[in-house]
Amino acid sequence: MGVDWTQLPPELAESISKKLTIYADYLRFRVVCHSWRASVPKTPHHLPPQLPWLMLPQSQPNQSHRAFFNLSNSRVHFLHLPEASHRKRRCGSSHGWLVILDETPSVLLVNPLTRARRHLPPLSTFPDVVRFDYSEVGREYALRSPSGDVYTRSLTQMRDSFLKKVVLSSSPLEANGFTFTAVAIVNQTGDLAFCREGDQSWTLIDGAQSYSEDVISVNGLFYAVDKKGTVVVCDVNGPSPSRVGIIRTPRLEEADMRYLVSSGDDLLLVSRYLEIDYGFLVDSMNVNYKTAKFDLFRMNWAGERWDKVENLGDRMVFIGENSSFSLSASDFPGSLGNCVYFTDDYSESNNESGVGGYDSGIFKLWDGTIQELPPYPGNSNYEVHWPAGSLPLWVTPNPC
Repeated sequence: MGVDWTQLPPELAESISKKLTIYADYLRFRVVCHSWRASVPKTPHHLPPQLPWLMLPQSQPNQSHRAFFNLSNSRVHFLHLPEASHRKRRCGSSHGWLVILDETPSVLLVNPLTRARRHLPPLSTFPDVVRFDYSEVGREYALRSPSGDVYTRSLTQMRDSFLKKVVLSSSPLEANGFTFTAVAIVNQTGDLAFCREGDQSWTLIDGAQSYSEDVISVNGLFYAVDKKGTVVVCDVNGPSPSRVGIIRTPRLEEADMRYLVSSGDDLLLVSRYLEIDYGFLVDSMNVNYKTAKFDLFRMNWAGERWDKVENLGDRMVFIGENSSFSLSASDFPGSLGNCVYFTDDYSESNNESGVGGYDSGIFKLWDGTIQELPPYPGNSNYEVHWPAGSLPLWVTPNPC
């Protein structure tokens, strides 16, 4: 007689489920039979970071569903997500949560997989904002510049350009008894500002001005980098003022953009170099850019310098408007290691002339070539139009 697997003791079924590391496998395990489904939690809290989905640009402006391309099976998932639809701007993706801005002061966190929501303090509570008034149409915000001058911005201008990126220390639902923290890069001044869960306003991090290229969270600390490759380490966990330390590395070759990535025990710096895309050059007023190459460096903590990286092994680096991160390709069958998976996070105007495309792809370190980023036309269940408006974005599916 065969074994009736549906009669596994509940504690054994739960023990097996905790060995699963891929969310799709966990879901399949739960639907095998009623007894297995009853034996394991609906929400797995043990999963490591998952292979990200690519949130695709909206093909129609009034859609309430958003398309996500799944790298692991080349399928497209449509999720009901009106929070990230027409006239909304994503301002980052961190631990599976989107940061959403609209034409109000609201700063919304939403998990596209679960629709869970949290609010961060509004834009009107940033220290540079001296006044907010809906009745002042077209100049609702008054802000103070570093020189002390006061200038105004509209609701749309604040939504589109006040913040560069918001990064979270953890999922708001996975803080393990601690409050989560958010750090924002302020476009206008290059400042870093933070808020903790429950705060009513944002606080500037003194001593961290101009470290506005990128910011990541590593083991409770925030690391930010400037154009020269100098790194600032911010500890915002204690009472004010925040503790800030600067790692003054030798200056690197100039690059168009810099990203910080935590990869295993290493801190990586990714330098991105752009060039004019002559294939889509219409005239001197409509210039498109594309990525030419990347250089990668590893922090040498003993000498406080960046050492050039020629080979990432099986590591995959994901950069763009998301909170930068790295995964091991061996954990995800079919994935390509020793690569930088990148999206366009610098030019929402690249497509406004009706030509060109988003600057996204897979950079292969071993030969310096760039592969087109899927989904490829005709090779998935979704036709990609790449309309102007929102850029593609990496989002890590997180059920928590």
